[in-house]
Amino acid sequence: MTDTVATTASPVVNKGELFTSYDVEAFEVPAQREEAWRFTPFRRLQGLHDGSAPATGRAGVEVTGVGAGVSVDTVGRDDERLGQAGVPFDRVSAQAYSSFDEATIVTIEKEAQVADPVTITMTGPGADEVAYTHLQIRAMPFSKAVVVLDQRGGGVIGENVEIIAGDSAHITVLNVHEWDDDVTHVTTHHVSVGRDASVKHFAISLGGRTVRISPHVQYTGPGGDAELWGLYFADAGQHLEQRLLVDHSQPNCRSHVIYKGALQGDESGDKRKEAHTVWIGDVLIRPDAEGTDTYELNRNLVLTDNARADSVPNLEIETGEILGAGHASTTGRFDDEQLFYLQSRGIPEDQARRLVVRGFFGEVLAKIAVPELRERLEAAIEAELEAAGA
Repeated sequence: MTDTVATTASPVVNKGELFTSYDVEAFEVPAQREEAWRFTPFRRLQGLHDGSAPATGRAGVEVTGVGAGVSVDTVGRDDERLGQAGVPFDRVSAQAYSSFDEATIVTIEKEAQVADPVTITMTGPGADEVAYTHLQIRAMPFSKAVVVLDQRGGGVIGENVEIIAGDSAHITVLNVHEWDDDVTHVTTHHVSVGRDASVKHFAISLGGRTVRISPHVQYTGPGGDAELWGLYFADAGQHLEQRLLVDHSQPNCRSHVIYKGALQGDESGDKRKEAHTVWIGDVLIRPDAEGTDTYELNRNLVLTDNARADSVPNLEIETGEILGAGHASTTGRFDDEQLFYLQSRGIPEDQARRLVVRGFFGEVLAKIAVPELRERLEAAIEAELEAAGA
């Protein structure tokens, strides 16, 4: 493992030219003036960003649904497989990489066609405890599987997740955050897409006080396909942040990004009870990435006052030889015409509002190929709506 060499005098050519290092001290302590951190509430990070949060506990990891074609290893820091999907590009990620004791590697063996989902259940270290974790999901060439990463419990967690899709592999990763109300969770997902490989990545954030997830997709061969789906529901006092970078560096690759979020704050006007979501979607198409086809969409539905959604799609194109590229972002309240239509047919207003929200999330939920998980998420969204009195 080697660090990327960079100096403070070197200009950033594009979004993909990030300084990377395993060394925490190679990074300055982030500040609000930096673009990558300008929306993040540092007071809530519990010291994950400045080195003042040493590990005081451990997160529990349990892997179930392991059958033929799937192996699970618990490894030390010296395992040569670690870091293959990407190197930390910010201080929190480097702190997490430098602080874990053991990593979990889940491998889908070459040519294995795994019919049933593999579930990784991660439990936080507990209230007021700090843990650093590392997980790698490896889909070897020509394999196919669905992996559910189910995260729950309490505490402060800094994390790296590696997702590696070998040539012609097909891997779906469904990451669900149903943390306790006290949780601070900062994680980077390093996604490596091989030749003619397919990755479907779902980020579903429902729990936690402060959750920041940064998926970073890189292609290692032509013909790769990456779909990133997101669903988030922020309540009063929650900060849910998603920062994506899809780095197209290989020809004839595709990416498709759809994230949808709903927000409901405490209408008292108390700033501490504001619901806040952040979505930053960066897509870079490099000069060698001819034949790229990409699109990204973020939609936010504001259910109450005292709720704020920041949404910034960015598209950087360095070659004209592409199939297509586009992005869109919308943030708004209920569609009055939809509500009027439903009420005109005898549906009470509160039920009409619930139907609109269910329809809003329906596109993402329909893509979840695990029926039990889809039903669980539908029930969780229903509970959120009941809490809001919608």
